[in-house]
Amino acid sequence: MVILKQRAWRGGSPAVQGLMGVMGRPAVKAQYPFASNYLDQRGFRQHYLDEGSGRPVVMVHGNPTWSFYYRKLAAELRRDHRVIVPDHIGCGLSEKPAVGDYPYTLERRVDDLDRLLKHAGVGDDVSLVVHDWGGMIAMAWARRHPEKVKRLVILNTAAFHPPEGKAVPWQLKLARTPLGTVLVRGFNAFCRGAASDCVTRRPLAPDVRDAYLAPYDSWSNRAAVLRFVQDIPLRPEDPGYDLISKTAEGLGRFRETPAMICWGMRDFVFDVDYLVEWERRLPKAAVHRFPDCGHYVLEDASEEILELVRGFFAANPLD
Repeated sequence: MVILKQRAWRGGSPAVQGLMGVMGRPAVKAQYPFASNYLDQRGFRQHYLDEGSGRPVVMVHGNPTWSFYYRKLAAELRRDHRVIVPDHIGCGLSEKPAVGDYPYTLERRVDDLDRLLKHAGVGDDVSLVVHDWGGMIAMAWARRHPEKVKRLVILNTAAFHPPEGKAVPWQLKLARTPLGTVLVRGFNAFCRGAASDCVTRRPLAPDVRDAYLAPYDSWSNRAAVLRFVQDIPLRPEDPGYDLISKTAEGLGRFRETPAMICWGMRDFVFDVDYLVEWERRLPKAAVHRFPDCGHYVLEDASEEILELVRGFFAANPLD
């Protein structure tokens, strides 16, 4: 059972009460057997997992998932690693501020991760596991601290601009329009669509699907879902564009870092062109393709990836 630390936070706000409601749902409690930790991120409550002991493994999620995405991997690796899995502000069990109260930018996401890992006392010998927006956030953090990062596990993500000629999928284009705001925040179309379309080997079990949707159950609780899509920088003048450029340039620091890529080949956003770009930038990475798996590759191929991560860590020990 999740342990919720009972203490006053922002006056017992509806946001905190909402988090308590999420954790009371059987769909979440039954599959998320972790203790909850919280950090004050400059006035906003950030939730994170901190399980086990040993060399740290930091898992960074994307949109519209939350730390629940890594539940099986975290439960497995906490046996002999210290596993740290944050929920970004606005996501999962973290506080969900209004758009005007929190910037919801890539730069702030990186700053939040940096502050959390410093607060947790994470030093050297970090293994990163990244997915979706988590790849961009975590690798921007890694660019600040390249000496700390010793192993990389990459799951359908990017840490660079879209490959040349790559168009933005229509689903993301639609979400960036006024109509998209209504669909994403009013009807939860983005989260519901992801829970359906991002798995291709087998549908999510009803309780798993409910757990993914649980934190995003109202207009106000879907601010981060929309802002993640709106914050994708497509032009040089867009906020975050320069940060992505610098992060991409910094990937050369990790050419010799042990890396493993597990890729769902039926991902309609991070498709084979993104995989090719990763292979170009990390030519020594071990690559595992899953032809029948989608964007939520860790859901589609959880058993195989758990075994692969174990083998990858064993083959690349941190002496």
